[in-house]
Amino acid sequence: MIREQEDQAWMQLAIEEAKKAEQIGEVPIGAILVKNGEVVGRGYNLRETNHDPTAHAEMVAIREACERLGAWRLLDCTLYVTLEPCPMCAGAIVQSRVKRVVYGTGDPKAGCAGTLMNLLQEPRFNHETELTSGILQQECAELLTNFFRNLRNKRK
Repeated sequence: MIREQEDQAWMQLAIEEAKKAEQIGEVPIGAILVKNGEVVGRGYNLRETNHDPTAHAEMVAIREACERLGAWRLLDCTLYVTLEPCPMCAGAIVQSRVKRVVYGTGDPKAGCAGTLMNLLQEPRFNHETELTSGILQQECAELLTNFFRNLRNKRK
């Protein structure tokens, strides 16, 4: 129960990051990396802003955490992300050895943490990540649903 409450509190910070993306017209996805009770990396979607297909929230947060910690291995870190990681982000999570991933809502089109496949817990890789899903799922899903609804309405 305590872990779930902690997960919800950290996910709320990831949601705040997602809202930053939304404010600049990006798809509202946010991520934070936590080590020993401290945020060591933050990120939100910047693909359109940076004209960079790799500027997903997870990638931005991982880069920041690695720079801040002075290491590419994030063994004792937990990544909180509002949307289930895609194949690219799941690969970066495995490569950076993130200990645990907690995500809000699943991604039926690109989810690689259990929806389409589970790259985070693929036993043939040299690292497997603990996984928790569905934390603040409704709030995370509504961010995306409302964003795309508003986008469609603007185009009419």
